[in-house]
Amino acid sequence: MKNFLSQFLALGSLCLLGMACSSTAQLSPPTSASLSTSSRIQPLSEKESLRWSHLDPIQDTVPGMSVDRAYAEVVRKRKGSPVVVAIIDSGIDLAHEDLQDLLWKNPGEIAGDGLDNDQNGYIDDVHGYNFLGESYYEQMEFVRIVSKKLGDVTLQQKAKAHLEPKLTEAKTAVLQYQQIEQLVRTAHQTIQKKLGKESYKLEDLENYTPQNEAEEQVLGLLAQVMAMGQDIPTALTDLQEGISYFQSQLAYNLNLAFDGRKPVGDNPYDIKDLGYGNGNPSHQLEEESHGTHVAGILAANRHNKKGIKGVAKNVKLMALRTVPDGDEYDKDIALAIRYAVDQGAKVINASFGKKFSPNASWVQDALRYAAAKDVLFVHAAGNDGLDLDLPENSNYPNDAYSLNGTASEDNYLSVGALTPSYGPDMIASFSNYGKKGVDLFAPGDEIYSTLPNSNYGVEGGTSMAAPAVAGMAALIRSLYPQLTAVQVKRIILDSGLSVPMKVRVGEQEFSLAELCVSGKIANLYTALLLADSVATGK
Repeated sequence: MKNFLSQFLALGSLCLLGMACSSTAQLSPPTSASLSTSSRIQPLSEKESLRWSHLDPIQDTVPGMSVDRAYAEVVRKRKGSPVVVAIIDSGIDLAHEDLQDLLWKNPGEIAGDGLDNDQNGYIDDVHGYNFLGESYYEQMEFVRIVSKKLGDVTLQQKAKAHLEPKLTEAKTAVLQYQQIEQLVRTAHQTIQKKLGKESYKLEDLENYTPQNEAEEQVLGLLAQVMAMGQDIPTALTDLQEGISYFQSQLAYNLNLAFDGRKPVGDNPYDIKDLGYGNGNPSHQLEEESHGTHVAGILAANRHNKKGIKGVAKNVKLMALRTVPDGDEYDKDIALAIRYAVDQGAKVINASFGKKFSPNASWVQDALRYAAAKDVLFVHAAGNDGLDLDLPENSNYPNDAYSLNGTASEDNYLSVGALTPSYGPDMIASFSNYGKKGVDLFAPGDEIYSTLPNSNYGVEGGTSMAAPAVAGMAALIRSLYPQLTAVQVKRIILDSGLSVPMKVRVGEQEFSLAELCVSGKIANLYTALLLADSVATGK
């Protein structure tokens, strides 16, 4: 939806300057290619589109992870052992039909008695923990730095310099979307009357002869919108969602006066202020869908013949509600990592990130703790389309620029996002990249997965690529429990598939080796073959 709305902004820059729109502009579909040099002639079918990330690059000519092939040829009927995977994210729909049978259960806790039965410091943490309490909306970290005067003067100046253009962008976008929405709605109502029908197609517009210049402009505007690939009612809905998105930013995320932490009651900048939150890590609102979508990608039930199939089987999902609508707090992330490690997680999925991190050392210490306890931390690279090798393009937490200048942690794995189109456009336009800052790429755009209330839908982002790789790690650790987190990371990187052509990032072309550490895309089939070889000493 975000990409579609960005097209509206470009459209609006024309339409608002005299309705200078025509029906000729169209979006060209991205080029597809095989792992060699041939192109895919047929577009993905609807069924293939819903599961493209599980398809095989060679057999299906898409940059999927060969999940289906891995289960058919390698996993087969092998059972493996259960692996606990922590999802540090927004709340998860614990009652979802595709997730409810996979939940981790704390053996030392009694549900609903209001006691800390296992004396771990967390009350009623049966399936995980909710570090956000009753809160959901939050400020961005750079807004908190400015409003609370956190850190030194330099940090505050950087945060303010980041805030000001964001505020301008949001205010401008609200006005633009409102104007465009009104133009499209009025044009839509006008042409409905002229055509004498509620719904119409682009062909109807092309066959209608305008009676005057005003009608010609109306036709041009509607044709331009429909050429983007959506009908007018859907386009109007997207525009309304865009208005709501930026209004929400202004009301909460970018609002200096907003205090999203107030319902929680702790001091989020005091790591010793504990005992906050509650034992219910479920989602609170239907729109709080991120964690549920991530969980489904990683481990949706593969045996219940409902919905979708996750990458990994034998997973026990530990839900850690830590990421609000806004930026997460370093304190919550650090404590969530430590909780996951102490409760037996072997893989942690972290589909979040932010540009500013005033207490990054707390998270770094937690990552080192996880490394010492043999836990793999899989992190989304971020959605700003930036080179993370440049120090100014930070995405916390990260290990490319450790606080004390030491080597990066061997248990940290950063994942960028792929589109469904193998070829020059396979790197998602939103995905961050970096020879040091990103380890490899995995499917992350147009991913179909679980949503709250036992629903399903498509979302995109490096947030979707990370759980695909975390699922790989979980399956490897299930089938080969003797392998360490460091070995699993190395296996995933070494077994990835090299791409024999240049890919586009912005207006330039690069080899994949210039965009990530491994120079490869993730592949479960080859990863399991290498894991077997390493585990058996062959």
